[in-house]
Amino acid sequence: MAFDLAFIWAILIAFAVLAYVVLDGFDLGIGILFPFVKADGDRDVMMNSVAPIWDGNETWLVLGGGGLFAAFPLAYATLMPALYAPLIAMLLGLVFRGVAFEFRFRAEKSRRVWDIGFAAGSILAAFCQGIALGAFIQGVAIEGRAYAGGWFDWLTPFTLLTGAALVVGYAMLGAAWLILKTAGELQERAYALALPLGVGMLAMIGVVSLWTPLLHPDIADRWFSWPNMLLVAPVPVLVIAAVGGLYWAIATGRDRLPFLLTQFLFILSYIGLGISMFPYIVPRQFTIWDAAAPPESLGFLLVGAGILIPVILGYTAYAYWVFRGKVDPQAGYH
Repeated sequence: MAFDLAFIWAILIAFAVLAYVVLDGFDLGIGILFPFVKADGDRDVMMNSVAPIWDGNETWLVLGGGGLFAAFPLAYATLMPALYAPLIAMLLGLVFRGVAFEFRFRAEKSRRVWDIGFAAGSILAAFCQGIALGAFIQGVAIEGRAYAGGWFDWLTPFTLLTGAALVVGYAMLGAAWLILKTAGELQERAYALALPLGVGMLAMIGVVSLWTPLLHPDIADRWFSWPNMLLVAPVPVLVIAAVGGLYWAIATGRDRLPFLLTQFLFILSYIGLGISMFPYIVPRQFTIWDAAAPPESLGFLLVGAGILIPVILGYTAYAYWVFRGKVDPQAGYH
């Protein structure tokens, strides 16, 4: 029973993190793309495209972090001290971004300041999320059951690469979202941005995928030993197919496919991360069963999650359904 509950909670937290990445990723991408779109009217449309949903998307971040604290307290206690600096910077970026989101629509003389704040907060949040991911992949120093590293152990060439990779990936998601939700000159601008961003995203996926197995011998064994290579081969094959489809969709001016295929690439990358990491929740230190809370706690929490998660999924789906279709350039933000 304890095994089942720990595994179920690992799946729930992994799902919450993935939901955050694929949902909040594109609205962070909108902010990252702000410096590449100069017209105030186009920037208004960009923000209006995510105005009804951006704060709801961040619900999944709260669920993932809260779930980790409640269901895997040992992992929370060892990972958080290792990642305090990038996570605090990420939260500051999200807060400043949210303030800029509200203020720019009401500002007259200072609108440019809030434009800069919105872009800077989006880039900072995305970059720090990528750094935290890279630090998680490379592992943290543990002695006994406590973090034993320093304040800046997270700062390595690999984490800087993963930070930059996530910024590029989110920017690509933002461009694909604009293709889906806008028309006219802004959509054409999004198509123009999507092609180089897609190339950059593919390059980043390739470099991170090749670097990750070099960090730990057992990760390399999972990907490059026989017969494991045969079992994991569908992931890189699907990545190549999705990249080809994405290029075709952009080149032929499709509306929906660029967004769907970019999301699919994120999901495939996440599956690849799972292959590399499972069953560790603190890489190479603690498995999900080592770090899990007592079965009684997990069972009690699961009751609440069983009620809460369907509600979140329901209102999220409803919001996207209500605000489906292209954004009206004449519509305002209220």
